[in-house]
Amino acid sequence: MSGWRLTLKSQPALRVDLRGVAPVALAGLSVAQVEQTRVGHGSAFVALAEFFKVETADDDTLVLEGDLSRFDRVGWRMAGGIVRVEGSVGHHAGGCMSAGELHVNGSAGLQAACEMAGGKLLVHGDVDDFAASTLPGSIDGMRGGTFVVMGNAGARFGDRMRRGSAIVHGHAGDFLASRMVAGTIAVGGGVGQHVGYGMRRGSVVLASASGRFEPASTFVPAVASADVIWQLLARDLARHGGPFAALASRRIERHLGDLSADGKGELIAAK
Repeated sequence: MSGWRLTLKSQPALRVDLRGVAPVALAGLSVAQVEQTRVGHGSAFVALAEFFKVETADDDTLVLEGDLSRFDRVGWRMAGGIVRVEGSVGHHAGGCMSAGELHVNGSAGLQAACEMAGGKLLVHGDVDDFAASTLPGSIDGMRGGTFVVMGNAGARFGDRMRRGSAIVHGHAGDFLASRMVAGTIAVGGGVGQHVGYGMRRGSVVLASASGRFEPASTFVPAVASADVIWQLLARDLARHGGPFAALASRRIERHLGDLSADGKGELIAAK
């Protein structure tokens, strides 16, 4: 598998759909073939070379350079390899990916990591609403893998999440972990209203909630001790550093719910 460097030449007039531009799909192609790869531009399909200068690279990484805020589905259905974006990306970044790594050295638009099933997505900036959630008309959100946001997350982060780990180092918006089915979500900063709305199972860890977090009335304080499980979870989260580094040494307040949905999820606030 050969590496590629795609450098943005000019901003598109309309949004561009980059599905199919992935390491596995481009492996073994010539420069001319990559340049002629068709991508969606509005309602038409045009050659990739209309927007990018295409060059080969020494390693197996696909590098995209430039502000790609108008380019959607970067890393869509990735099944292997490494993609590194030197700039921000549009909507659905890492959507439905099953393997490989996607690194975004900027921010991402709506529904980043939607229905992600495996691999790793790292966003160094912020993500917009409905990250780690579900596509319209589907019932399952993020289904596996690791999703890390170094900045802030918008509303409905982890909506209908079923499996995997989603980590936010900054703040998260309203309805965090709404309708969550399973998996782990950890937030290093503050959170908005209605955390865990309709939550059925899974774990939400709030690393900076001491004295500021009031769970909804449909969550009740946990009576049974969870010291052993907490130590395992805290040590796993510690590898992400930042606000999660010292979790294992802190006390926790744990609530169970959402009882309005007959839920058995847990909200864990570190003290």
